[in-house]
Amino acid sequence: MTLQLPELPYSKDALRPFITAETFDYHYGKHHATYVNNLAGLVKDTALSEMTVPQLIQTGFDRQDAAVFNNAAQHWNHTFFWHCLSPDGGGQPAGQLQTLINRDFGSFDQFKTQFSTAAVKLFGAGWAWLALNQQGALEILPLKDAHTPLTAGKTPLLTIDVWEHAYYIDYRNARNKFIDGFWEVVNWDFCHQQLNL
Repeated sequence: MTLQLPELPYSKDALRPFITAETFDYHYGKHHATYVNNLAGLVKDTALSEMTVPQLIQTGFDRQDAAVFNNAAQHWNHTFFWHCLSPDGGGQPAGQLQTLINRDFGSFDQFKTQFSTAAVKLFGAGWAWLALNQQGALEILPLKDAHTPLTAGKTPLLTIDVWEHAYYIDYRNARNKFIDGFWEVVNWDFCHQQLNL
């Protein structure tokens, strides 16, 4: 990941009706782009310019530099989120990820319910994550604002953005409907790949 707005892994209308092209114009084309541009401006001509985006996240977090942390984390989070979605997604995971979900949540349906509930109930703005902790167990993490499992040493596998700009154009204030639609486009192949990075 670089300090440039990445290409989407699909066209802006590929996820309709879950996300419309208009939402992508604002969420990706304006919000995500602003985080990238802000971050590039913050690190220009400083030692930070040599760091990777994950290093900038950790550095901003450790130094309590809110501007660097928020913009780096939001750039990384959004890029990760776009890859968690696919026009060929949905259904249920397979292989190792399915085994871990069944082990740690009892079943896929129980995991889906717990993840959706965490995302719906997260107050204000933030992200709901599925992450692998240092002990090898899966956790659901509802994190505020720009926060990410990376700063806790956990491996992100799946996320949903529940900032209002992610869904307001298409769903107004019905966050729950946005979350319901999310399960129809989850890119389980991408999530599974994160286990082996």
